Amino acid sequence: MATDANTPSNLDSTGHVDMTPGTCGGKPRIAGTRIRVQDVVVWHERMGFSVDEIVSRHPQLTLAGVYAALAYYHDHRQQIDAQMERGQNLVDEMRGVFPSKLDVKSATDE
Repeated sequence: MATDANTPSNLDSTGHVDMTPGTCGGKPRIAGTRIRVQDVVVWHERMGFSVDEIVSRHPQLTLAGVYAALAYYHDHRQQIDAQMERGQNLVDEMRGVFPSKLDVKSATDE
């Protein structure tokens, strides 16, 4: 996926991690994809997938791209962890405002 010539892009020094305003909320992502660095972090660090497993589940990725995403995360850990926390806080807030219809139905059936 190439970026429009009019869209500013910010590739990291490896050329594997890109940030483009308007794509994935401007969050760092593997270049040429919409897979964010934070997605790779969750799969690898929190779900325990190996880099090979991530690439086999997402064939548009390369080993170099996934390793670059992990390296980028380790270089920008505080920033990306804060983004992920803000996202989780929003999810929690929305769940409070808009409870799951399934949870509501289950509670009324009991």
